[in-house]
Amino acid sequence: MKLISWNVNGLRAALNKGFNEFFNEINADIFCVQETKLQEGQVQFAPEGYYIYWNSAIKKGY
Repeated sequence: MKLISWNVNGLRAALNKGFNEFFNEINADIFCVQETKLQEGQVQFAPEGYYIYWNSAIKKGY
């Protein structure tokens, strides 16, 4: 089993810098992302075969 945990410090910026390609290449069973600085529905990120769980801050940008 491969578990990846990454503090991206902003998922929108990471997506613009090749995050999707890395995500697909690494082929992790579980992929955890911290400090996304966004809330559910603010980006189009729905990798096939994965369940997504969001736990966003109440205040936007945190």
